[in-house]
Amino acid sequence: MLRLLYFLVSLILAMSCQQKTEYDKVKERELASGKVVEELFLDLKFGMAKKDFFTTCWEWNKKGVLTNGSHVLQVRYEPEMPSGKEVEMFFYPEFENNKLYFMPIEFRYPGWSPTSPETTNDKLLKDVVGLMEGWFGNGFFEVKDKSGQVSVWVKIDGNRLIRIFIKDRTNVRAEMLDLRIKGISEINKG
Repeated sequence: MLRLLYFLVSLILAMSCQQKTEYDKVKERELASGKVVEELFLDLKFGMAKKDFFTTCWEWNKKGVLTNGSHVLQVRYEPEMPSGKEVEMFFYPEFENNKLYFMPIEFRYPGWSPTSPETTNDKLLKDVVGLMEGWFGNGFFEVKDKSGQVSVWVKIDGNRLIRIFIKDRTNVRAEMLDLRIKGISEINKG
């Protein structure tokens, strides 16, 4: 009887560990689809060579769209946000074998103030998710960590993973990753 009880408990535990999250299901389905999505924004895309990235940014710079930013992510852009608020967007990709595969982006309200209810990171998060839905369509869904405290908005189209989350009091971060090259856990280790 004790062996049967042990077996049943082990079976239940094994089955519960195998349940996939919505994120796992979407990721598995999208990768299995074979769909390849390379487009990012402003004519930038996965797989482009570093030289092509710089040439594309230079062309946008000559048009006054992109500038050098005073941020670790060196390229500055001011996209039109759904809220109409002024936002600074900073980005600079990572390359593997001279090919763009990861695009970290940070957003902030230049008029942020700790006392302003209009420039909270929650409002910025909503604005950034709205911007990304405008660029890439609907389909973002919320993923929470096991504690329920950390929330990330995610969209996966084929190989392109987009994650959006609150980084700190003033910044929201978005990350675009080509899942053909690396998984998000490999990026987070670095």
